[in-house]
Amino acid sequence: MFLVGTLVNGLLIIIGTLIGKLLNRIPESMKTTVMYAIGLSVMVLGLQMGLKSDNFLIVIISLVLGAVFGELMQLDERLNQLGLWLEKKLGSTKLGSTGKGSISEGFVTATLIFVIGAMAIIGALDSGIRGDHDVLYTKGIIDGFTSIILTTTLGIGVIFSAIPVLLYQGIIALFATQIDRLVPQLLMDQFIVEMTATGGIMIFAIGLNLTGLAKIKVANLLPAIVVTGIIVTILYQYHLFV
Repeated sequence: MFLVGTLVNGLLIIIGTLIGKLLNRIPESMKTTVMYAIGLSVMVLGLQMGLKSDNFLIVIISLVLGAVFGELMQLDERLNQLGLWLEKKLGSTKLGSTGKGSISEGFVTATLIFVIGAMAIIGALDSGIRGDHDVLYTKGIIDGFTSIILTTTLGIGVIFSAIPVLLYQGIIALFATQIDRLVPQLLMDQFIVEMTATGGIMIFAIGLNLTGLAKIKVANLLPAIVVTGIIVTILYQYHLFV
């Protein structure tokens, strides 16, 4: 069953969110300190990922073009609108959320943290091609613990991030066999390296947001992942890998 790893990942996010909801009486000062700790940890993780690039020029070009496309498509606004729509339909008070827009903020922040990164792609590919779910099991545990803390600070909206995680990883796993047949291993390896670095910069930006040091519209940078794939493919076709 190629979706087992993805399903477990999504389930652990849901469980973590529910546990976090039970712990919502944590003192405000503790929540703030814990959120700073998460933000700093996310920043370090992002830096580690960002430094993995074999050609940082690819990362820079991808982020710049991705930002342009993201702004034109208003991805950040659309994601927030989706979160606000969920809040309006479900009712923040009924769900026990605190603060205006908490469902939107929790949904968007958690989605970006859980979806961006090499573990999601590598894990889904392993699940689909080799039936090995270990990477997604590990990612699920990390996401579960992260969702506990995020829920105590950002609200129940974190639980809805399980939906894009299931869709994103599930689609990759579903088409993994075709990807394996169509995409050369060297091209896939190079894409994962540069995608990891590009995603790492986004994760670093998320950390900045979590610590309150900046308010970057990270969702508007998401097209950079697609741009990275295009650039890497072009370089592969012309044998220009450095």
